[in-house]
Amino acid sequence: MDEPSTPRRRIVEWQDPLTGLEGARALSGIDYLRAMKSGDLPAPPVTQLVGFSLDVIESGRVVFDFVPGEVHYNPIGSVHGGILSVVLDSAMGCAVQSKLPMGALYTTLEFKVNFVRPVTAATGKLACEGRVIHTGTKTATAEGYLRDASGRLYAHSTTTCLLLG
Repeated sequence: MDEPSTPRRRIVEWQDPLTGLEGARALSGIDYLRAMKSGDLPAPPVTQLVGFSLDVIESGRVVFDFVPGEVHYNPIGSVHGGILSVVLDSAMGCAVQSKLPMGALYTTLEFKVNFVRPVTAATGKLACEGRVIHTGTKTATAEGYLRDASGRLYAHSTTTCLLLG
């Protein structure tokens, strides 16, 4: 039997997430996202836990950078679909957030993901784009795409969000 591998360790640090919530109520959606990107407001803890960050913020469109690693692996040696779903859900939700007026919030009602090829640490940095399809008075819909630097698609998704406030 082979010797066990050396244990790996990951330390995650984050700031009080309620500080960010207070900011969300005092800013338009796009200004809230910009404040998180600039560091004026803390990023949600999930971004630190999973390891993704805002790269592009436009009205109705955001892009997150995500570098997959072995810390994200499932038992068969690829990035767990749940991790990719977190990044896609975040990108689509933040695209919706970018369209909201001051004080308005949203929550995901449902989302669907299609995984089209495996992601591993060797895949390298991925861009996760979220784009709004429709914004109504009660709901919004968006789509998401997870691509590598050459534009190769790894997953795509859609969501419906409930608009609050």
